[in-house]
Amino acid sequence: MPAFSPKSLLNFHYAYGEPPIQGWLKEKPEHFRVDEFLGFEPSGEGEHLYLQIEKCGLNSADVAQQLAKTFAVRLLDVGYAGMKDKHAVTRQWFSLYLPKTIPTDMESVRLAVAPIQNTVLITAQRHSQKLRRGQHQGNRFNLQLTQVSGDTEALSERLSFIAANGVPNYFGLQRFGIEGNNLAGVQRWFVEKRPPRKQLRGIYLSAARSFLFNRLLSARVEEQSWARVEEGDLPCQLDFNVNTEVPTGPLWGRGRVKTSGRIEKMENALAQEYAQWCHGLEYSGLQQERRPLCLPIADFQWSLQQQKLQLSFELPVGCYATSVIREIADYQDRSRWQAQTEKVGEG
Repeated sequence: MPAFSPKSLLNFHYAYGEPPIQGWLKEKPEHFRVDEFLGFEPSGEGEHLYLQIEKCGLNSADVAQQLAKTFAVRLLDVGYAGMKDKHAVTRQWFSLYLPKTIPTDMESVRLAVAPIQNTVLITAQRHSQKLRRGQHQGNRFNLQLTQVSGDTEALSERLSFIAANGVPNYFGLQRFGIEGNNLAGVQRWFVEKRPPRKQLRGIYLSAARSFLFNRLLSARVEEQSWARVEEGDLPCQLDFNVNTEVPTGPLWGRGRVKTSGRIEKMENALAQEYAQWCHGLEYSGLQQERRPLCLPIADFQWSLQQQKLQLSFELPVGCYATSVIREIADYQDRSRWQAQTEKVGEG
């Protein structure tokens, strides 16, 4: 295994070359809007109350805790499908296990939710089942990049390529922590044999799998085979507003590699390079899974006015808007910069 430097490991290849522009992302929370769609309609009947809530300045777990306290239920009785960004304006669904004897008409629910700061109740409906992680179909993003500079003439061609072909389905850098700190935790655990606190284990396991997937995907991007099925691939059928087969990459765990030929050799070479990480994932009980290498983008729209680039698109569940943006712009996440500035100010 090469010398370990978490930050340096996170330089993954671009599908279309270096981004033609630079810009700021999340200069304001309202510049990053996310609208979660379930892919099904709550039935209107059942013991679970579904709430669609718009929030800002709170993460999903924060809202879930507040809802549990407000409605006097266990935190385990609160469900939500996806984790949504704190530094954004996001709409998502939550479910609460509530017997029908409790008044849950719209006005009663609105009054109950109103004291939870930085939230707005959009709608409330009953359903028969708890909302579980990953159960939604996808997310709609409306983003604005500000302070845009660079080759804006090349931007139109880049955006057209992305609309037609999608982007590599990388896990977002947020999965790996600030400057790759989660990967440093993985290294301490699996290589240096220093287990983390129980609360961090799931985070580190997820970071390790995501990193290994990104490394394999980056190698496929470098040889320009990330969007086409090669001999020996294990393809999957995409059903998110498209009808095509794309290659997949491994989410490491127990079980043998199911690809063959040259693709199998690529995946096994990565497993050998990070043998201790792979062994740690297997020993933790995770089963090997597959994830599409290619990320399709639905209803992709854009406009550039002065120094502002407006982007709008839909992505399947489990996919990252930042994986789209990185192919368009070398961006600076201003929410992180602001958070660090505030922290220094507090000191």
